[in-house]
This record gives sequence, structure tokens and C-alpha cells, in this order.
Amino acid sequence: MGAAGVCGAGYRRTVTPPRTATGSATPSARAGSRRRGARPSGTELLAAAVGAVPGGAERPGQQQMTTAIEECVAGREHLLVQAGTGTGKSLAYLAPALTVDGPVVVSTATLALQSQLVDHDLPRLADAVEPLLGRRPTFAVLKGRHHYLCLARLDNSTEEEPEDTLFDAPAARPGGGTKWLGEAGRLGKQVERLRDWAEKTATGDRDELDPGVDDQAWRLVSMPARECVGATRCPFGQECFAEASRARAREADIVVTNHSLLAVDMLADRHIVPPHKLLIVDEAHELADRVSSAAQAELVPDLIDRSTRRARPLLRPETAEALTAAGDALAVGLAEAPAGRLTAGLPTPLREACTLLDAATRSALDAIGEIKSDDSDPVRKQQAKAALDELSTTAQRLLEEADHDVAWVEKNDSGSRRALVVAPLSVAGTLATHLYDERTVVATSATLALGGRFDTVARALGLDAPPVPASPAAAALAARTGPGRPAAETPGRRLAADAIPGATVPATEGPGWRSLDVGSPFDYARQGILYVAAHLPRPSVSGLPEAAGEELLALVEALGGRTLGLFSSRRAAQQAAELLRARTDLPVLLQGEESLPLLVRRFREERASCLFGVMSLWQGVDVPGDACQLVVIDRLPFPRPDEPLAAARAAAVDAGGGSGFAAVSVPIAAVRLAQGVGRLIRANGDRGVVAVLDSRLETARGYGPFLRRSLPPFWYTTRPEVARGALQRLATS
Repeated sequence: MGAAGVCGAGYRRTVTPPRTATGSATPSARAGSRRRGARPSGTELLAAAVGAVPGGAERPGQQQMTTAIEECVAGREHLLVQAGTGTGKSLAYLAPALTVDGPVVVSTATLALQSQLVDHDLPRLADAVEPLLGRRPTFAVLKGRHHYLCLARLDNSTEEEPEDTLFDAPAARPGGGTKWLGEAGRLGKQVERLRDWAEKTATGDRDELDPGVDDQAWRLVSMPARECVGATRCPFGQECFAEASRARAREADIVVTNHSLLAVDMLADRHIVPPHKLLIVDEAHELADRVSSAAQAELVPDLIDRSTRRARPLLRPETAEALTAAGDALAVGLAEAPAGRLTAGLPTPLREACTLLDAATRSALDAIGEIKSDDSDPVRKQQAKAALDELSTTAQRLLEEADHDVAWVEKNDSGSRRALVVAPLSVAGTLATHLYDERTVVATSATLALGGRFDTVARALGLDAPPVPASPAAAALAARTGPGRPAAETPGRRLAADAIPGATVPATEGPGWRSLDVGSPFDYARQGILYVAAHLPRPSVSGLPEAAGEELLALVEALGGRTLGLFSSRRAAQQAAELLRARTDLPVLLQGEESLPLLVRRFREERASCLFGVMSLWQGVDVPGDACQLVVIDRLPFPRPDEPLAAARAAAVDAGGGSGFAAVSVPIAAVRLAQGVGRLIRANGDRGVVAVLDSRLETARGYGPFLRRSLPPFWYTTRPEVARGALQRLATS
């Protein structure tokens, strides 16, 4: 059974999707009705929203953040806001957003935060402020085109080549191998369910499909943006779900999107996200990496093969054979090249493969020609052209070997993936050019002030941040809107030699921007301990050193479980799990043994359990209460030496006379460490210990204080008996 059997006969939707959905705006004289009469301030809207929350209370940091956003919008300045866990930063920026004319765009890095905004914060805010505004505020979600069902793709899927579905290339499938007939039957059932869903859905949004389908089935009925022929040329343009989502976004007060789509919008001259005056970037510490990913490109032999098969009906046989030969040459070149960064340019076999591919794709594109209004199948023709054009552009980019790009060979452990990848050395220039023009940008996160200052993140986000003390104007802003957290008088030692725990991060400013730290409502010095095992040897080998394992065991036994272990490698996490399983009776959950949501749920429900994992746990776990009272970090999360982009950026700084380690590796570690440490205190009643089993956090004079200043102001100690004693008291409380 090929794809034609999977998808059935030609498809024509009989029910036109409505152009509005719950929570989104209706096309109307919205601009006139939006701001009639006296406009309430952001602080008034915030007060109404907080008052509508059961048990809601005013939070100084939340109010300060709202005030600062209003001031920056009025003054056409950009703002960096560090808002610690518990601040309530979502309401703090959503409330003033409703005072701005036109759509306001909110971008998030994670689906979890996007869901929190759309499913909880925005509906609650709309209910609360409707009496003040005299109308109900509207909001919409804007996602990439491939997140929506494509009716043209569903209709054309009857002619899909069998190789694209029934006989997937091994590299595209977990574990490799060819699809067997039973799997094709499963795929067919999923696509039939998608056809039924297409008749019912109002939005075509994949996230609303329950139960969902796997990625392969979804690819059959969705359209990447680069392959879309455009609504005016598409026979389904008037019914297009993606176009409808854009229409709703243009009519909404607040548009929620994600960093990846925001990055694509910037690289595409900002024609995807609707025009707006205010952009709020939440989880802003992730933005530069998402922009870098959006600007990254790769060549994979299987992609060339699929593109050739798609274009073959439009090409002469010799032109298609040239594409096949280029793909074969790339496969040979990748097999011979070791994984890692290409520091001396493209090896000869890879250079020859890219040259062949460039020539073959140019010839194929010339043969296909332009898409015309009388083309019998403009959608399929555009798909073929888009795939070839992307291959051509990537090959030319790799052959150029520009100083501003980094190239590397990427291979996975199983050998099923081999790719030639290119990415920008830095995206700061791209952000400086495209992020801030003609709009106010508010960038916020719990981890923006690295080493106690905003300068490092500001430069990464493309802002001019001279390394000088804050001006009197910036200091006045901090004094007027700063959190004023009192310095905790606690036993033990200060968090850093030159930083008072709880003190406000110094304000920083540059041309057209300023910064603000609104702190956190949590009393970190009383709620938690940061324990650094300074007596342990400096980590030198991969995995979990024996001494660190014994330290981990003593800490976990003192508490009796309730431990989140964040490890630098999968090997270290596995060794830790094996150690505890061998020497304790505690339930130990290891990332990879079950799905992550299930592991987190078990960790939350089983009081004595431990959850061990790697980098995805450092940000993605939120377990308030006594289920998580010990967070253990095995070593400082510096980027690995074989991470191509980090290594190239550090080398560029070294070549310029600076310290690549200090300028690149240390800030990366600071963000990761702060995110990991932040897993401990998630609510006002939380108590616990963060244990770092890497002595360098205490002993490294160069970067140790910088990293410690990047963390919440916990009570600090290097004495193991103090940490174990605190854990024993928690165990009996």
C-alpha cells in the first residue's frame, strides 16, 4: 500500500473553518472600539488582575516591572528585566501590554510557558480587566506554518511517491531499517483520522488534535513555509488554516508566539508576525540560541535524495541524475570525514560534493522555471523548487567559507545521522539590525544578570553595552523601581566576596536601553542553602568520580530521597543511578528509561524518589513542595570542547586578544547553572539544599565569584556537615 492508499482519493474540504475562535478577535471596527474613553494604566489593570486571583496579593517586584515597562514604552526605550521565580512576571508584562495600541507580541521559548499564557494567564486577565476596559481583550496564538493542517497538501497527498512514506530512508527512522507493511497500515489509519479531523477543526492547529499523530503522519498533511505557494496561488487559499491564524493575530490585542518563529520573522524581513509597537521576549536568555538555530543550515544525503525524487517528474533524466550523483558524493565525503568543527576549510571530498550539488541544483531550478498562474499543479512545483533552492543556497554558503560562519560535520552515536552543518559565528549583529527597529522590546527572564550585571546578556542580544558603571539615570531608575530586597543577615559566608545576598543587581544602560532587577518574593537566604563541596578533587575525568559519588550518596541518604540530580553527561547520570540502586532502597528514576513527563509525575508523587537526568531537566522541571528538597549538580555546566559553535566563538575571541573561555564558556555555564539551581525554590513554602559537587565553584578565583553572583542569594557554605545536618532536619520535619 503506497501513499495513495494511505490518503485515499482527492480531498476537498466541505466545511470552511471559521475565521474566529475562542479568545481571538473578530474582524470589526476594532481600532475604534479598542481605546474609547479614559484608558486605565498598566498598574490599574495589574491590580484588577491580581485582585481576581483567589488569595492574590500585590508583589512589589511585579508592580515595579509593570511601571518600568510603561515608562519604556512611553520613552521608546528597550528594557531588560530580570524577574526571579515567583515574581509573577507574566501578569506584570501582560497588564501594560493592554495599554498599547495595536497588537502586542509576546514570544516564549517553551511550549509550557506558551500554554500557561494561553490557557490560564490571558483568559484570567481578560475576565478581570473587562470592566475597566469596557470590552473583553482578545488574544491569539501564532505558530509556524508547519504547525497547521494544509488542505492543499492533504489534497495532493494522493500522488505522494511511495518512497516518501512506505519506504523511508533508514536515517530518518529510529534504529534504521525499512518500514514494514504493518507500520504503513498504522500510518494510513493516522492519516484517515487526520482527514476526518480536517472536516471538524476550526483552527487546524496540531496541538488541538487529541490524541495526536506521529511526526511522519503530520508531515504528509502539513506544509513548511518555504514550500508554500502562497494563498493567492493556492486553490485552498481562502480556507487556509495558517492564513486564518495570521488574520486572527492581526486583529488581536495580544499575540503569543515562540522564539523560533520570531527568529524566522526577523530573518525574513519581519513579514510573518503582524506589525506591532511592543515586543515582549520572555525566557529571553534563550533567544540568541533560537536565532542561531534559525540561521543554521545543513546538507544531508537523504534530504538530497528526497528532493531529487520530488523534482524528478519536472526534470530531464540527466538533470535528475546529476542531483543523485551530488548526493552520493556527499555521502562518501561525510563517511570519510571525522565528526567535529572544520577548522581548515572543507575537506576536498566535501568541497567537491558541494560544488556538484551547487551546479546540479542550479540546473534543476532553471529547468523547472517560474511558477505560473496556469500551472496545473503549482503546489507540487513550489515544493520541488523550495527544496532545491534551499540545497543550492546551503551549498553556496558552505563553499564561500565566510569568516562569519562556522561549519562542522555532525554524526550521532549510532551512525544513522551524518550531516554537513553551517551556522553563524554570532547573531548579535542580526539581532541589533532586526530585533529593535520600530518597536519597543522588553526582554525578561529569571537569568539575565550574569555575574551580577546585565552587560553580558545585553551584548548577546545585540545591544551596545559599554563595560562602564551605570549612569546616574540608570541608578535613579533602579532606586525608583528596584526591588529593595534587604540583605539577609545569616550565619555562614556571603555568596560572593563582593556581593551581598539579596541585594539588587546594579542597573546597566546603553544607548536606547536600560535594565532592571525586580528580585524575587522568595527569601532565598532563609529558604535554601547553596553547598559547594570544596573538599572534593577537581573533576578531571568523564562520568561520575568516585569521591563525588560518595558525596552524593551521603547527601541523598541524609534526606531520604526527594532529590533531583542534574548531571553533565548521560554516563554520569547512569553511574549515579546505579550507585544509589546498589546501596539504598530508594526509588531512583533515570531519564531515558521512561518518558520525561511520566518520570516527573512519579518524582512528584513518590516522596522518597530521586530523579536523575541531563540537560533537559535543568530547565524543564517544576516540582514545588517537599517532593524536591535537594538539587545535586555534579559539575559546572561548561560547554563541551567539541561543541562546534561555542568552540568557534571562543577561538574567535582568543584570536582577537581576549579570553574565549571567559567571554563564551563562562557565561554559558552561568545561565545553565542558574537555571539548574532555580529548580529548588519554586514557592514561598519551599525549603532545601542545592549541592554542587564541583569544587571549582569555590576555588576558581577567576570565574568562581562570577558564577556565584549569577545565582539566587542562598545561604552559602562549603562545610559538608552543615549541608547534611540541614537535610537531616528536613527529613524529620
